[in-house]
Amino acid sequence: MPKHADRVLEIAARMGVLRPLDLASHGIPRVTLTRLMRAGLLERVGRGLYSLPNADFSEHHAFAEAFKQVPNGIVCLLSALRFHELTTQAPFEVWLAIDRKARKPLVKYPPLRFVRFAGEALTYAIQEHLIDGVMIRLTSPARTVVDCFRYRNKIGLDVAIEALRDYRRLRKGTIDELWEAAGVRRITTIIRPYLEALS
Repeated sequence: MPKHADRVLEIAARMGVLRPLDLASHGIPRVTLTRLMRAGLLERVGRGLYSLPNADFSEHHAFAEAFKQVPNGIVCLLSALRFHELTTQAPFEVWLAIDRKARKPLVKYPPLRFVRFAGEALTYAIQEHLIDGVMIRLTSPARTVVDCFRYRNKIGLDVAIEALRDYRRLRKGTIDELWEAAGVRRITTIIRPYLEALS
């Protein structure tokens, strides 16, 4: 047990958040998690998610937890806006894009909001960032702004306009990147008047 316990604590420190599945490849029995929790050396932070007590997590820790539950997801829309500092909104749910044909994951924590993407939308302008030991994928600033206009009926046109203004004001990318993303997402005619108004 002590050898397994030390190894689990080492993995938890490195990964930030771990799942029982993460221990299987190390040959560590799941009961080790229970014993470490009883000893106060590990705490459950969500269903099937564990971390060190009082771990120093970033403000985007929910993204790391979401990716442990939905590893093929892509942080998008309001959550990506928040990450890129393009909104004053603070969504309580993590917005994740999943493949149009994928089964909707049953996740109780963290709260998730799913959007379905297909084809190029799943691969175009996707960035990777390491958050609390977990590599997450999310839409780029330009792609995020464009997606907000595409899903304006879901999130509100005012949020999309605010994101566009902040994108320009904070110089999060170029106008060319916005036009390219708008072309890929097929919304150039929708976003054109707003871009022209800001020129």
